[in-house]
Amino acid sequence: MQVTETLSEGLKRGFTVTVPAAELEAKRDARLKEVAGNLNLPGFRPGKVPVSLARQRYGDAIWGEVIEQAVTDAIRTVFEERGLRPAGQPKVDLVSGQEDKGADLEFKVESEILPEITVPDLSDLALTRLKTPVADEAINKVLEDIAKRGRTFEVIEEVRPAAKGDVVAIDFVGKQDGVAFDGGTAEDVNVEIGGEGFIPGFAEQIEGMKPGEEKVITVTFPEDYGAEELAGKEATFDIKVKQLKKAVDAPVDEDLAKNMGFESLEQLKDLVRKQIEGEYDQMSRLRIKRDLLDILSNKADFPAPEGMVEAEFQQIWNRVEADRKAGQLDDEDKDKDEDTLRADYRKIAERRVRLGLLLAEIGRKNGISVSPEELGRAVRAEAMRYSGQEKEVFEFFQKNPQAAESLRGPIFENKVVDYLIELAKVTDKDVTLEELSDIPPANI
Repeated sequence: MQVTETLSEGLKRGFTVTVPAAELEAKRDARLKEVAGNLNLPGFRPGKVPVSLARQRYGDAIWGEVIEQAVTDAIRTVFEERGLRPAGQPKVDLVSGQEDKGADLEFKVESEILPEITVPDLSDLALTRLKTPVADEAINKVLEDIAKRGRTFEVIEEVRPAAKGDVVAIDFVGKQDGVAFDGGTAEDVNVEIGGEGFIPGFAEQIEGMKPGEEKVITVTFPEDYGAEELAGKEATFDIKVKQLKKAVDAPVDEDLAKNMGFESLEQLKDLVRKQIEGEYDQMSRLRIKRDLLDILSNKADFPAPEGMVEAEFQQIWNRVEADRKAGQLDDEDKDKDEDTLRADYRKIAERRVRLGLLLAEIGRKNGISVSPEELGRAVRAEAMRYSGQEKEVFEFFQKNPQAAESLRGPIFENKVVDYLIELAKVTDKDVTLEELSDIPPANI
């Protein structure tokens, strides 16, 4: 094999590669012999089909296989011999020899390569872990919410206008341009005046109505409404008020706990405390991970492959564009022009690529990997997110191994982060819940 370097510019490399015709023909003949030995054709004993017949029937397909494998093997050899690691799928252009006519195979290959990454000295790594104790008030708030979900409704016998805090039992028919739309009709629906859960402006227009009254109200569905045919659209609802009710919350007591399957109220409180502690621990981990990544970002002083940065930027930008169309841009982005937004998010993309490469190198040098069991647990966890469709999700991952592989990256990153946190000198600091929740933006 003959190799000539044609490009060496930054992280870009290019080569012209020539594979001798004799080598290709030897591989083709070996493959034809293998195929002939496995053919079952009428008139021939198993394993006795002539190679010439196999070539006649499958020669073109086998030659294509040989060329493809020769290119793959040659590229791997070229990069391995020079200690280069491609940063993506190399670009290949066949020049000659792809036809089965006894000519040498010549092709050009270009690719970005991964930069030389020196793992920085992390012996002085120091981090602060924020800790927030679970207050009784937080536990009581959760218990009150649980009790509220188990509330009952008592009919108000007095005939009066509905006021804030009242629950109104209504029938309604939703219409667009005077025609009822699917899913827009219901009976005996409880609507809390001043409460949440309905389209903005819906409950507000029912306030002041009395049992027996009817009214047509007009509302506009939110832009992000689940039904695409209704999102952002105006509709009317024919409303009929049937009853006024008042909500009666269940008391937070032993009976509430037992009705939920617990032995005592104290046992229910312990579970609530552990759940809140888990949420606080997650927030604490996000904070310490952000601080760690900021430190590593300052140490990642190597160039990032442009192709990887562009791919990461496009993923980010697609989400930004979707948020912008839905009117959901962050407050700090709303007043920025597109050029400024693009520049800001390209910096974020470059930071992510640099950090990803540095974490990968740290993991590689310290023998960190993702086991099949860990990947399997991630697949199961992903499937459990789709209640009622777990089987279909499992089958999707089985049929699409590359989709399962997409779960490997986050697992690997978290394992490297855990390794670095364990390596660091960590100081615990008690803070308020507000301080714990205030996650600052990344340093870019």
